[in-house]
Amino acid sequence: MTLSLNNRMLMAASVASVVFLGLTGWVLDRAFRASAETGVHNHLQGQLYGLLAAADIGADGRLRVPDPLPEPRFSRIRSGLYARIVDAAGDHVWRSPSLLGSELPAGDGLPPGRSDFGRTETSDSEALFWLRFGVVWEVGDGTVSKYDFEVAEDLVNYSASVSSFRRSLWFWLGGAVVVLLVVQGGVLRWSLKPVRVVADEVAAIERGNASRLSADYPRELSGLTRNINAFIDNERRHIDRYRNTLGDLAHSLKTPLAVLRGIVEADREPDRDGIAVQIDRMSDIVDYQLRRAAAAGRRTIAAPVPVCAAVGKVSNALRKVYTDRNITITSSIPDDLCFYGDEGDLMELLGNLLDNAFKWSRAHIAISAQAASGAAGHRAGLRLLISDDGPGIDDAMRERVLARGVRLDGRVDGQGLGLASVKDIVDAYGGALTVDTNTQGGADVLVVIPGR
Repeated sequence: MTLSLNNRMLMAASVASVVFLGLTGWVLDRAFRASAETGVHNHLQGQLYGLLAAADIGADGRLRVPDPLPEPRFSRIRSGLYARIVDAAGDHVWRSPSLLGSELPAGDGLPPGRSDFGRTETSDSEALFWLRFGVVWEVGDGTVSKYDFEVAEDLVNYSASVSSFRRSLWFWLGGAVVVLLVVQGGVLRWSLKPVRVVADEVAAIERGNASRLSADYPRELSGLTRNINAFIDNERRHIDRYRNTLGDLAHSLKTPLAVLRGIVEADREPDRDGIAVQIDRMSDIVDYQLRRAAAAGRRTIAAPVPVCAAVGKVSNALRKVYTDRNITITSSIPDDLCFYGDEGDLMELLGNLLDNAFKWSRAHIAISAQAASGAAGHRAGLRLLISDDGPGIDDAMRERVLARGVRLDGRVDGQGLGLASVKDIVDAYGGALTVDTNTQGGADVLVVIPGR
């Protein structure tokens, strides 16, 4: 089963939240247990100091602990609080009544002033916290005796405190997880609403209920929606171009077909030369319209084509064709300048422009190119200028070439056809083609393809 993006993100956020809160609970549990053990240590230390304060040397020179004991629990059998005093030989000097029927494990003697805290068990396997403290006791005649004071307490209060804390901790953490998941679900649903809107609008476009995506999207999606709209616009331009090309082809073939029909239906001998002329004309029409329809036009995703290398290829090829012209070429093109479109379109455009320049130039051709500025975050366009020192293009031909909708059968040979092909390519990219006269009297052909 394929999960939606919202469910995937919610699941990922849920797993991250559960893991984070689980680690938080584990850390808090360890911290509380450490704090609880510190509290037990402090409690046993207070009991031990109370026992030290109560102990005294009797008339017989032996250490005694008088009754009543400082803590009543020491007097109750198996109360969970135990104490004893051990001399340097390991013999019991005193044991609390609570230890009756049980025994603490033997321990190594501690140096005076040294304490030891940890866990242990009684002889009947009762788990305890155990605190020991080494002391030196001096009697009246100057005799010094060493003792270990030991107190122990069972884990009942400690375990109950830890269990209570854990129940409270995991209850609140579990509630926090539920609340957090609900909030995350709401936030994700709100955050992903633009994505759902995009999907709905794309579905509407597929059904034919909309023509393009709206522009009101967050910055993170604007690039995606802009490219989708550009893709849609490109496809529509291609369809319109194919439709117009077919219409132009049909219209352009009407005249030569009518002439052929008239020749065939004539009673006299067929005019073979006339038929050949009309066939050649029809062949030119078909070739031109096919080239026009084949122009790829702007693409939403296109690899950059180095302009300098493309100009070099076309120039070198034309030098071999026009070897007898001895024409010099100067170019001013940045090495890193790229054309973002179909490489075949660029080569066709350069081929037509440079072929016209070679054909009509007297001695020199100048080529310059630079990036055309585009909107922020968009790919740069191209500004290409080709100048020659030939006779130029007269105003009448210039107007016919640049006029919209001019058909092949209404054009003349020479620069007219080449520039018409260039204009078709430039129009496919939403650019502009202008022709002017330079100071040498030759033609300046400027192509500007905007960035997208």
